[in-house]
Amino acid sequence: MTTPPFKADHVGSYLRPQRLQEKRTAFADGKLDAEELRAVEDECIREVVQKQESVGLKGITDGEFRRTFFHVDFLERLDGVEVTYGEFKTHFRKDDGTEVGFAPPTMHVRDKLKHSSPIQGADFDFLKSVVRETPKVSIPAPSMLHFRGGRKVISETAYPDLEEFYDDLTAAYRDEIADLAGRGCRYLQLDDTNLAYLCDPKIRAETAARGDDPDTLTRLYCRLVNDAIKDRPSDMVISVHLCRGNFKSAWVAQGGYEPVAEILFNEMAIDGFFLEYDDERSGDFAPLRHMPKGKTVVLGLMSSKSRDVEPADLVKKRIDEASKFVDLDQCALSHQCGFSSTAHGNDLTEDDQWRKLERCVAVAHDVWGY
Repeated sequence: MTTPPFKADHVGSYLRPQRLQEKRTAFADGKLDAEELRAVEDECIREVVQKQESVGLKGITDGEFRRTFFHVDFLERLDGVEVTYGEFKTHFRKDDGTEVGFAPPTMHVRDKLKHSSPIQGADFDFLKSVVRETPKVSIPAPSMLHFRGGRKVISETAYPDLEEFYDDLTAAYRDEIADLAGRGCRYLQLDDTNLAYLCDPKIRAETAARGDDPDTLTRLYCRLVNDAIKDRPSDMVISVHLCRGNFKSAWVAQGGYEPVAEILFNEMAIDGFFLEYDDERSGDFAPLRHMPKGKTVVLGLMSSKSRDVEPADLVKKRIDEASKFVDLDQCALSHQCGFSSTAHGNDLTEDDQWRKLERCVAVAHDVWGY
């Protein structure tokens, strides 16, 4: 219980304070310089760290306060990547049936990939300097540079053979992970929407129609993670978070984990899986029967999308249901996703956010003595 993933854990992002939003807007408008913005970010990160520790969390992030998107801000720092806007559109849906239009950025690989300088290093150094508990870093999984566009967004001039792309991609990740490890990072999370999207029958069909076999992609994405982390220190814990979309309390995909579970849980050589389980879109717990011994499943039974604080008895009941398929000692508890995967944030207040996290810690204490 003293090593991650912790029995009460969290995916990573938190609602951005209003003053931080205002300063980021001023920076974008050229009314604030980078040094002034970073000073405000530092101040807000100190506060969110204190709040996390005060509610009893042990895996502490910087709230992703320096990012606009959970994935773009990282991937665009790799040499060879170019970000475009407006060419890809999708419809996120809310539980009440309303749609939220969104044109997320698209990453194109225009040239050879290279990790020319640390990406998260300075941010981790600051986080480490202000925490008492375990500093945690969340970065996008390697598949985030492949799935959305597939072959068509990867230059055939730079990469006539996709195997060379995969090799360069995972080498860049190894460089970043080595840099983080050298700075003392021992809890790293890879965020992956694609493996959860491949649970959705409609998206699986669309993927097959474009010429990609969903099961082959699942194995490929497991391989990319394994290659990316193969040189990590023996005491660095690696987890992966699967997400079906999280933008302004809306989602994209649905479907239980059965289509990917056996491959994913057994072929991805990591320590823990953060899985969405906050509503019926995530299916039942039966796929957890494939979870090997020695790995942790962090049950995302609570929702970061809604204001309501889940009743403790209901959460405990669902933990008990999950334990019929995987040992209780292998389980932990979290919200299904962060509260702000993009800077826009979900439809709740900061007070709501902290009340929900307090409940998460309280339930974990009751169930596991956390």
